[in-house]
Amino acid sequence: MSEKRPKARTPTAHYHSVDSAPRRFSRNVAWWRAPAVLLTFCLIAYGLLWTVNASSLSFLFQNHDLALSQYTGTHAIAVRVFILSFYISFSIFASAGWRGRLLFGVDLFLTYTAFCMILDFLNLILGWTMSVHLSWHFSAIVSGLVGFGLFAMKLLERGEMPARIKVESKGPAIARPFLRLVIALATATAMSVWIAQQSFAAVEWMRNLAFLGGIGPGVFLILPLFFAQLFLLANVQRFFTKRDPDTKAAVSVIIPAHNEEHIIGKTIRSIEVAAKHYGGRVDILVLDNNSTDATADIAARELATCKYATGHVVPVPTPGKSHALNTGLRSANSDLLLRVDADTQLGEDNLTRAVSYFSDPRVGLVGGMPLPPGGGPFDSARLLEVLVKHGFYSVALGAINGIVGIPGMFVMYRTNLPKELGGFVEGMNGEDTDISLRIGELGYRAIVDSRIRYVSEVPTSYEHMREQRTRWFRSVFHVSARCRDLIYGTRPSIRGRIMLPYMLINSARRTMLVPLILFGIIEYGSGLNPQSGLVWQAIAAVAIGAPAIMAVVACIVTGKPSAIAAIPNYLGFRVLRAYFTLESMLTISVRRKWKNFSAPTLNDVRESKPVRVA
Repeated sequence: MSEKRPKARTPTAHYHSVDSAPRRFSRNVAWWRAPAVLLTFCLIAYGLLWTVNASSLSFLFQNHDLALSQYTGTHAIAVRVFILSFYISFSIFASAGWRGRLLFGVDLFLTYTAFCMILDFLNLILGWTMSVHLSWHFSAIVSGLVGFGLFAMKLLERGEMPARIKVESKGPAIARPFLRLVIALATATAMSVWIAQQSFAAVEWMRNLAFLGGIGPGVFLILPLFFAQLFLLANVQRFFTKRDPDTKAAVSVIIPAHNEEHIIGKTIRSIEVAAKHYGGRVDILVLDNNSTDATADIAARELATCKYATGHVVPVPTPGKSHALNTGLRSANSDLLLRVDADTQLGEDNLTRAVSYFSDPRVGLVGGMPLPPGGGPFDSARLLEVLVKHGFYSVALGAINGIVGIPGMFVMYRTNLPKELGGFVEGMNGEDTDISLRIGELGYRAIVDSRIRYVSEVPTSYEHMREQRTRWFRSVFHVSARCRDLIYGTRPSIRGRIMLPYMLINSARRTMLVPLILFGIIEYGSGLNPQSGLVWQAIAAVAIGAPAIMAVVACIVTGKPSAIAAIPNYLGFRVLRAYFTLESMLTISVRRKWKNFSAPTLNDVRESKPVRVA
């Protein structure tokens, strides 16, 4: 679709709502908080690096890191110094009183230190008994991964999080998708190791240009090869999925709208065009969620002109997107329910393609691929982000029942499913991911079809982008806390045992990305450790290595090779996105008391009640 950005501009603060910072679970953070974390981190990191590299203490820190036993080999960076420096600096500025920040920092510091000491003691025992020492390369991998995972876990344990619910799981056995995952990962690893051992000119060229390698261990080819296999398998599955393009099931379209006068008319007109192409009954419900502008009037006028769709405006005075969604859900009386954001313009064939999948009774929800309208400062980077995430990753994860969430910008459900699950959760971020996750756990297939392409508005200002990404990145923790039954429950699933933990660890990794780049620059530039093999390509590869490779692959497989030209913008945007992740984690309210995240209590577990039809 080639849509142009509407000329009418949006009020600068139209995007702020009660969902921007849900009460109890988050706090507004001043702009200076994240820079203060980074400055403090740099000072602490330099001090610790000087300490572990001081000649007078060389007998104690033989690996030029906070390790108390001798490992074999060298390291690119002092991983433990990095992790502890980040823990301390983040804790100082976390969203809590001074006691809460102190207890949070001490908990992180002592738990991580205890793990490192156990690993060091194990290495010491191996040296005494077998004259064998572990590789520092291995220790750095384990120390880094544990550092990421521990940060995420402690935020869940000490942060104010949504109550745990009892998640009903009726999904298929984990054996087959897990076997696919293992085979794909093993194949990708073997191929990556083999390629790395060869003297290919292309590999050396990529290393010299900082596309391969990095600060610390890792083979950047594993991810592209892993997801490429799953992507091919998912497309084969989709080819054999039962579809009936002549299906004309009735569709209820619910559009939550808060101060959307600048775009709501265009959204309704796009649905009218899609309804004409579809040919079945389409009923539009515009849910005016406490708007203070002309959203309701404009929507009513546009709906009155529709010939192929019917609809009306439903006032929802209670602020909050989920309140509006649940009002629409109660009013929906069609077999299929389409949730569309007020700033989303459908493609002509979107309804026809999405509905066709529901002729297969195993399909529970269907999503597509959002495209930016073009012309905005972030649009070119957003296009690559969409191609990678929605056009490649999400499609591939369908092969292993690993799709956790389908964005609420455009997602179609069997109407009875969100009703049976109690509707959309209120008062937290990530209500779209929550409902998608739980429908998938009921045993229904979630499908992302990258051919279902629609236009979704992209923030045009730094502040709007900051607000949006703060919500998005915080939602990973809200959903994981609410659905922790899947992580610790007795019935294993790919989503619960693998995807949610991976998303949490990845959020922690992204939170630490900017500090990691700064740390690499400090260690490389200071020259405190002359034995370090760190080079500038390794520092740059952290930000541009694997992301650039994945972007190229995604552009090719989604039929958008011209988007490769936007890779420089995309790589810069990824660093900005990491900075927003740091800010997002700082907004999480931290408690003084530690709470066992895995142990449910009678007061903590909540059961969802079915939504009553009005």
